[in-house]
Amino acid sequence: MTRRQCIQVLLQAGIYSRFNFSNLLQKSQQTDDFPYYVDVAQKAGLTAKTVIHGHANKSFLLSTTGGGVALFDYDNDGWLDIFLVNSWGLTDFPEGQKPTNHLYRNNHDGTFTDVTAATGLLHSGWGQGVCVGDYDNDGFLDLFVTYYGKNVLYHNNGDGTFTDVTQKSGVLQAEDHWNSGAAFLDYDRDGHLDLFVSNYLGHKYGVVLYDDNPSLMGAQSPVLYGVAGLEGTRNILYRNNGDGTFTDVSKAAGLWRPDPTYGFTPCVSDYDNDGWPDIYVADDSTPSLFFKNNHDGTFREMGMLAGVAFDENGRTQGGMGVDAADYDGDGFLDIIKTNFSDETISLYHNNGKGLFTEQTISAGLAGQTSSVKWGTGFLDFNNDGRPDIFIVTGAIYPPGLGERRAGAEESGKKILYRNLGNGRFQDISARGGPGLGVARCSRGAAFGDIFRSGQIDVVINNMNDYPTLLRNQSPSTNSWLLLKLVGTRTNRAAIGSRGIVETATQRQVQEVRSGGSFCSQNDLRLHFGLGRAREVTRVTIKWLGGTEDVFEHVPTNRLVTIQENKGIISQEVF
Repeated sequence: MTRRQCIQVLLQAGIYSRFNFSNLLQKSQQTDDFPYYVDVAQKAGLTAKTVIHGHANKSFLLSTTGGGVALFDYDNDGWLDIFLVNSWGLTDFPEGQKPTNHLYRNNHDGTFTDVTAATGLLHSGWGQGVCVGDYDNDGFLDLFVTYYGKNVLYHNNGDGTFTDVTQKSGVLQAEDHWNSGAAFLDYDRDGHLDLFVSNYLGHKYGVVLYDDNPSLMGAQSPVLYGVAGLEGTRNILYRNNGDGTFTDVSKAAGLWRPDPTYGFTPCVSDYDNDGWPDIYVADDSTPSLFFKNNHDGTFREMGMLAGVAFDENGRTQGGMGVDAADYDGDGFLDIIKTNFSDETISLYHNNGKGLFTEQTISAGLAGQTSSVKWGTGFLDFNNDGRPDIFIVTGAIYPPGLGERRAGAEESGKKILYRNLGNGRFQDISARGGPGLGVARCSRGAAFGDIFRSGQIDVVINNMNDYPTLLRNQSPSTNSWLLLKLVGTRTNRAAIGSRGIVETATQRQVQEVRSGGSFCSQNDLRLHFGLGRAREVTRVTIKWLGGTEDVFEHVPTNRLVTIQENKGIISQEVF
């Protein structure tokens, strides 16, 4: 037992006061340097389950996916709110008990209120993923939810309510799709957010039961059989027309040139530092796709050439979730991708110019193969300026059938890797607090400073269970900086813009991103851990539109709001 854990036990026993605990815990961090994550979801008021009913043995493929979560400030009060995607089932639900998505408003006191009905977001169906962005540049974040069937775009009215504008905006699909992940992006840099939607399988395969198909009986159920051989899909790109409507430009932009895949989660970033957003898509059992932006409204797929389509042995993987960050401080955004059980995660190191080398084994990340890995994110849990890695897992195999495989899957654990600063990571899952030790069948995960503490919290969407809200109760002695970017010529939410923060010892790069993790949405604000620095030497904002703003000698431990061409418009100390 570590020093910090001993102190926690004494605190719970009443031997130490809260004051003594805090002081001793800070001292213990100098040697332990571990978080102490506690699940506070129930106390916080996150009390609705994500529901998938119909067949407890998961005998149809649709029962294995879904479960996105979004962190965003829908009412512009400065506090992150929580949106959880719900699902459905092959059953009739009694009136008043139909599963619906849930929006929880942050009460600023550690609790939340379910405001789904009051905000106009009650909607039932096979929910899958979610992303946010201000598509009409009115200063309020809009919400896009993907479904098995037809997606929904909600316009934020700015008065605490939303309006379904799916048909009016032109994103209502004529045919049903198995939609999965999504992301807002400004791929043509015209100041208006476009929309990318990934798709998984052909719609007809979602609810096919294996007992209806003799060729898939027994060990060859759709779940055990997997997706190989089934009809794949292509991705969708909607161009924002600048008047509140969108046009499908998927074919014209080159997104339909690759063969069909089984797409899950897109991760949009400027991977080659040319100032234009590229698109990486984590695919299941097919090569993952890397769409390089050609600067002319089109993309070129180059996943194989870039080194991110396969593992280092040239094999396809069961890609699920994805995130991007500069984990080694070289100025280029690297990629973490979660995969199926019996497979490692994938860490692709960006060598520059959008070319990557897989570093999973050399980075110490090859040990977690017993679980199906889903939502993921780079986060700096101790504010030392080095991005760590968090992963959630969850079973897909039906009870009793999974044991037929060699090596039963390990279900529902949470994985935390600490960045050691030398290109390697250390698995500290067992030392991250009790919140990491509770097994849940998880899918989406989202990251952000929910409690305005200067530390990153995690919300997890669990299947047929209550959500998880992980709060780090181990106080950090390190400094931090939170940047909120507001575009003018650039899209208002500044999605695609880049923040560069420099101290005397570090240089960090992050981008404002819509979508990611597993079909989820992180806080759009940029969180930088600063170690022992008490001042930021320089903050450089590279706006997606092509301009730059530079600020020197910025104080730490605060939220700084920067508007394009206007500078710092507010500073708030938490």
